[in-house]
Amino acid sequence: MYTQILVATDGTEIASKAVRQAGELAKAFGAKLTIVTVTEQAPTFAAPELGWSVPASVFDDIREGNIVASRKLLDAALAEAGVPAETVHVENQLPYEGILGTASRIGADLIVMGSHGHRGLQRLLLGSQASKVLSLAEAPVLVVKG
Repeated sequence: MYTQILVATDGTEIASKAVRQAGELAKAFGAKLTIVTVTEQAPTFAAPELGWSVPASVFDDIREGNIVASRKLLDAALAEAGVPAETVHVENQLPYEGILGTASRIGADLIVMGSHGHRGLQRLLLGSQASKVLSLAEAPVLVVKG
């Protein structure tokens, strides 16, 4: 039924639950599993009219920190999955964009992700990456709730 499963993680307990679920599905269907994490672009702070901006080296430090943190997060998710998997770190994108882009690139026929289940004003203010993936994905999406 499924041959290529993509699961997204951000290191939260809900994401870990989704990783474990994806690992069980991959094992049951004999599917390949890919685990993705996405880091957004660091915000740019500048006030050129005041002659002030953040040095480029600060952004290099943030990028290096993101790479190290993502590697640790993906290693932990790999252990949680319980099956062999590929890992992908997508940089400088919104989470839903990185998830959808990776799903398209690998030909995922199932996307698994966790959701905090925010509703109403909280969802409007916080946004919902799961909702965006649900509405834009070409493949079926399994949302694991916390």
